[in-house]
Parts: sequence; structure tokens; C-alpha cells
Amino acid sequence: MTIDLYNLKTLPKLTNPFPLTKSPLIQCLTNTVTVESVANALLYVGAAPVMADQAAEMEDFFNQNDGALLNIGSLSPEKIRNILLAARTAEETKTPFVLDLVGVSASPMRNDLAQEISRSKPTVIKGNLSEMRTFCGLGSSGRGVDAGEDDQNEAALVELGQAMQAWVANQQDTCLLATGPVDIVVDTSGIYYLKNGVDNLGRFTGTGDIVGALITALLGAGQPVLDAVILAVSYFNLCGEKADAKTHGLADFRQATLNNLSLLLEDDEWLTGIKGGQL
Repeated sequence: MTIDLYNLKTLPKLTNPFPLTKSPLIQCLTNTVTVESVANALLYVGAAPVMADQAAEMEDFFNQNDGALLNIGSLSPEKIRNILLAARTAEETKTPFVLDLVGVSASPMRNDLAQEISRSKPTVIKGNLSEMRTFCGLGSSGRGVDAGEDDQNEAALVELGQAMQAWVANQQDTCLLATGPVDIVVDTSGIYYLKNGVDNLGRFTGTGDIVGALITALLGAGQPVLDAVILAVSYFNLCGEKADAKTHGLADFRQATLNNLSLLLEDDEWLTGIKGGQL
């Protein structure tokens, strides 16, 4: 099987989620390396971030929030307990939440943690191509928190899409997203391949964390799950495309990408730039 992005079935009809109909409150238990970027990304698109991750206040914040982002990038024994508590609380309160599989291809402990969190039925589970391969039980060439090159070829993409589909068949309330040069989105309706973005998006930290936050914001604003995932990852990648066309140097590129989060939403035609389709 080959993935011909020009002969895939068309994507579901998508509508512009911006401006958000409300300012969803998004509770983030996230990576300490990127916490400021995640908080500002949410503000840039009209959401409200709160970085509340203590056990003593979990119930209080879940009584207020519209969605939660659980990112396992920075871990400690206390953080692990609090993330697990947040996952259970999200399930009990029927709060949509996103699990970000940071580093699961590098550490069996992280993969075990992700599998445990998944039993609380996340709305979306996301990771890079290598992280998702490990999570779905495939071999991976990932190194640290980065995807391996061997996990990005066409055969690997087809194999991963099928493995994700098999995983979703057993947990039908969860949508999976694997990010990379080609993004793979899978839910019970099928396998979707997306092709926006530029290489430089892999050269500054926090891009995956921001995508997770954007997905959570759209879920919190009431978007259907599949739409929220496709719209969020495509929107961020299109912000990177616009930045790459006008900047020179990674620091300028990073700043322009983040700046475009608050600018691209003013263009009602941005959805026409989304590339990809359903297998």
C-alpha cells in the first residue's frame, strides 16, 4: 500500500473554530521546560490556561475547567501521582483530556505510565511517530524525545496507521494522533494522513506540547473530537509554514510561529491550506 496524499479521500467538512465561542479554561499538568510557551499559546487563540497540578486542589479545578492536558515530559514521584489523579478525576467528571506521550519510546517507565493513564479513557492521545509506535506495541527508532528517521518512511507510516487503528478498535472513545512530517490521526471512522508544516518546527522545543494544548482548547470549546485534532495540528503547522516563508534564523522562526497563533485565525480562508485526507 502507498500513501498518495493527492488521491486520499477528502477530509471531513471542517468549519473554522475561531474565534472560540467561549474562552475555555484549560488545566495543564505539563512539561516544566515548555510551561510558558503552552500557557501563552492558549492565550493567543482565546483560551484561558491554568497550570494547577497539586493533588490538594485537583477537585476544585476540575469543577471549573473545560479540558485538561496531561503531559508526561517532566516527571517526579509526586508528579506521577498527580497526573494519575488528574486522569481519574477527568474520567469521573467526564472532562475531555489529552495525554501527551512525551518520551515513551525512550523509557519503559514512561510507556508503562502512559498505558496506565490510558485506562482512564483520554479523549485524545498524542505523541510523535516514534512515541506512538512504542505506545501501540511496535518497534521504534526514537531517541530521547525525538522521533527516529526510520519511523518516518512510507512503510512505517502505513504500519503505524494500522496499529493505531487496531488500538482504537479496543478503546473506541479515544482518538490517536502521531505527529511528524506526515501526521496520522485515527479514530473509529478511519485513518487520516495530514501533510502541513516545515522541517524547522522540529528544531525548537515545545511544538508538540503546544499542539496538545491547542487540541485541548478546541475540545474545551465544544469541537467534535476528530475535528479538534485535525484543526489543531493543521493550524499550528500552517502557522509554521507562514513563519518559515518570512524569517531567517531559528529564533526569528520560533517567534514568528508563535505570533501567527494569534494572527492566522483572523484569516477566514486558513482552512483551505490544510493538506491531507482519509485513507
